[in-house]
Amino acid sequence: MSENTAFKPSLRLIDGTMLVAGSMIGSGIFIVSADISRNVGSAGWMMVVWLITGFMTLTAALSYGELSAMFPKAGGQYIYLKEAFNPLISFMYGWSFFTVIQTATIAAVGVAFAKFTAYIFPVFSENDVAIDLGFLRISPAQLLSILVITLLTYINTRGVNNGKIIQTVFTMTKLLSLLGLIVFGFFALKPEVWEANWTNIWDIHKLNPDGSTESYVSIAVFGAIASSMVGAIFSSDSWNNVTFIAGEIKKPRRNIGLSLALGTIIVTIIYIAMNVVYTSVLSMHEIASAERDRVAVAASHVIFGQAGTIIIAVMIMISTFGCDNGIIMSGARVYYSMAKDGLFIRKVGTLNKKAVPGIALWLQCVVASLWCLSGRYGDLLDMISFVVVVFYMLTIIGIFILRKKRPDAERPYRAFGYPVLPVLYIVMGIAFCTLLIIYKPNYTWPGLIITLSGIPVYYIIRWFEGRNPEQAMLFENEG
Repeated sequence: MSENTAFKPSLRLIDGTMLVAGSMIGSGIFIVSADISRNVGSAGWMMVVWLITGFMTLTAALSYGELSAMFPKAGGQYIYLKEAFNPLISFMYGWSFFTVIQTATIAAVGVAFAKFTAYIFPVFSENDVAIDLGFLRISPAQLLSILVITLLTYINTRGVNNGKIIQTVFTMTKLLSLLGLIVFGFFALKPEVWEANWTNIWDIHKLNPDGSTESYVSIAVFGAIASSMVGAIFSSDSWNNVTFIAGEIKKPRRNIGLSLALGTIIVTIIYIAMNVVYTSVLSMHEIASAERDRVAVAASHVIFGQAGTIIIAVMIMISTFGCDNGIIMSGARVYYSMAKDGLFIRKVGTLNKKAVPGIALWLQCVVASLWCLSGRYGDLLDMISFVVVVFYMLTIIGIFILRKKRPDAERPYRAFGYPVLPVLYIVMGIAFCTLLIIYKPNYTWPGLIITLSGIPVYYIIRWFEGRNPEQAMLFENEG
């Protein structure tokens, strides 16, 4: 394998926008509204959860535009944290990203693809056993998810243009499909359901699947909102993936910020519209009690009849296939940048003859496949939402730090609404994380343990690499 020394800028603004939108839209929007409705109990508060999440996502994306214009390099958020803070903070992010955030997301999206494929081809059912090793039972759904991840990894090792084509085609297709579902959903609106859902819309309460309700006591309301936002944040995550692939974006100082803004705006509007459709054809009880939380399937039955299941299954297959492609393509660039800094396996910091980080892609594939086999990716993704928001806040704090440390640095784009919007995001992020610590501690400590475990790993790597004079100089200069 020959090594190329530089990425080839070949992604246009439309490609970056499709990467943002395609990486955000996976299976979450089809599912998580069930859990949100159980936590808040009313259509009004369900929309508030999505609006808060959308506002936070868009605010963060607009803030990241400044950093992406300053540092248009492969690695994105990892680079921003290193420049604003130090290599330890950026490594802790990269470590969490590699061990769980990106790899477990790839696994979760891959398994979602397989689960909905089983609606059309029952042979891929998650309830069957394809391989029984005694200590581990592997379902056909898990095998299919690994096959999809491996296929997409291979395609992306053949050059960024291959991944770009898949991303653009599949994202365009899913956006048009979602728009079609929204339009048909409004035509199928049930006046009696709509009126029932949108009466007493600010009556927040716990809604049980059996239809019973429970009132919240004072401040516990905020805990319910924070718990609801876990699923919404997961559904809206991965918007920052375009920053990881900055080295392959044409006119990155302009196009990365624009693609972040356009992609997050498009997805936020679609997410809000989808939830309005849910409340126009399903009662809040039907949303909360949807089988396996598959709200979109229940809504599609009302809109399209018996064909609804197949229609949604195909839509989710398209959505998750494109989503996995985007996060597979972009994630490997973070490990590449870590390796270039001497903080990862050295070979990961090389490019293959197609000018992409092939070894990083295959390593990511292996870890994601192991998560598929474990079956624990879903729990970990819930638990990692806390850490994801913490790193988003740190990155946005980095804007303030860099404005002070490097006041004369070139800033082709400045954070929209600075300092008000960045500060508002940080305040909202602190509130979200604090409420999770108080009301959902199980959603916080596992992610923190994974992140903090990166500290000894960092110093072990630094000790080994520091024995090399060249690497020692690198650490001295950057530390």
